[in-house]
Amino acid sequence: MSEEVLVAGAGIAGLGVALALGDSRRVTLIDRDPPAPQGDTEDAFLHWERRGATQLRHSHVFLGRLTRLLEMRYPELLRDLVDAGARIFTFEDGLPPPLRAGYVKKPGDEELSILFSRRTTLELVMRRYVARMGNVRILTDTAVRGIVVADGAARGLAVGDAGETLRADLIVDASGRNTAFPDWLRAQGLSVREETSPAGILYFTRHYRMNDGAQEPVRDGTPGAGDLGYIKYGVFPADNRHFSVTLAVPEIENELRTAVMRPEIFDAICSQIPGTARWTDAARAAPASKVFAMGNLVSVWRSTVDAGVPQLLNFFAVGDAAVRTNPLYGRGCSAGVVHAHVLRQCLNASANPRTRALLFEAETRKALRPYFDSMVRQDRQAIRRAEAERDPHHAPSFRARAIKSLIEDAVGPAARGDIESLRAFSRAFHMVDVPDLWWRDPGQVARLLRFWSMPKSIKRARGFYPPKFGPDRAAMLSHLKLAS
Repeated sequence: MSEEVLVAGAGIAGLGVALALGDSRRVTLIDRDPPAPQGDTEDAFLHWERRGATQLRHSHVFLGRLTRLLEMRYPELLRDLVDAGARIFTFEDGLPPPLRAGYVKKPGDEELSILFSRRTTLELVMRRYVARMGNVRILTDTAVRGIVVADGAARGLAVGDAGETLRADLIVDASGRNTAFPDWLRAQGLSVREETSPAGILYFTRHYRMNDGAQEPVRDGTPGAGDLGYIKYGVFPADNRHFSVTLAVPEIENELRTAVMRPEIFDAICSQIPGTARWTDAARAAPASKVFAMGNLVSVWRSTVDAGVPQLLNFFAVGDAAVRTNPLYGRGCSAGVVHAHVLRQCLNASANPRTRALLFEAETRKALRPYFDSMVRQDRQAIRRAEAERDPHHAPSFRARAIKSLIEDAVGPAARGDIESLRAFSRAFHMVDVPDLWWRDPGQVARLLRFWSMPKSIKRARGFYPPKFGPDRAAMLSHLKLAS
């Protein structure tokens, strides 16, 4: 095909569009930020400034859905990432201790590998790979100022301080969570439907580097991620002996969310949580960055199809510009690149602009909506739990107690003690199967009920319960010398 494609944004989603379309169309990525550094991954981490990517130095992973896509379609890119220090962490690597000895690999386990890396490394290597593609060019230091619309279709973009018009057959918005395109389209009288839901948290990340001679903690079942109600945490191994810790603090925890920005408080919190303390211990690692913060975390679903009518032809929004979720779930990068390949599928299926628009709407909903809905539900539950943590007189309802017991006494132990349950949960986590598919599997439900009915003493003895995530809210605030 000879179609010209203009892509606003050269982050992970924009690079995903270049990968997906660059073999059959001429693609121009427009990036408002300066070119990538010419040096190595450390140079990129230390010096690459990306105003258009506020999450650049927060924790990132490529989930199994995307790692497998790279392996199958872009093996050279995957090799480049590994050569740059990124690491493939397989399903077997992450098995809890009770399941290791009897593990037998099954077809499908290869779809459940995580690619560990810092975002700067991911983006640097992807950008260099895309820049070598013959049909792709990247315009840097070039801001998009508006969209050119005529006869119901997108015709180009206004760029630069002078508003120069670049014309193309297709316009793609990959400009991320702060996209201006919805406002530009509404200013021209077009409808952009939007659903929003609060994540209820603020996001704080600090990077660390392993000390010379030190090794990562043995994976002994201590949870590397967890939810204490008043704070959530996650450890993210990365490339070249780096890792990061992210702490997610509920918006209603006013004093805690302010204090956590101070490096000494961030590290003090980590020292009290077993899953993070074993990583951030000064004998093992040293801080490699300040504490980075990110707010305004709102899940958003946007569409330019209203009541079955495409509002603008030849225009497509991908990644966070269209579907934005709580970054705590780690699905943003994977969803963005997957979404770009949904676009490829729809463009290749028809040359008719209206058919393409409707097909893209339908396939986007099929590929991403189940995960969006699941994450919104989890966020709402977390907001309610955070509120309850602050109320010493809170008495949970019978339903709330039953759900808590199901999660703690059935789902958690099943994931640590039954390989088929772990596979089912992992396939949903990695965006291979839709969330909650395992609830519709009679065999999986039976396994959960078996674990739920098993005496707690037996589950403890067999290691099916994880160690305690960390101190309760009162104990943590007392340790930090913060008001409760």
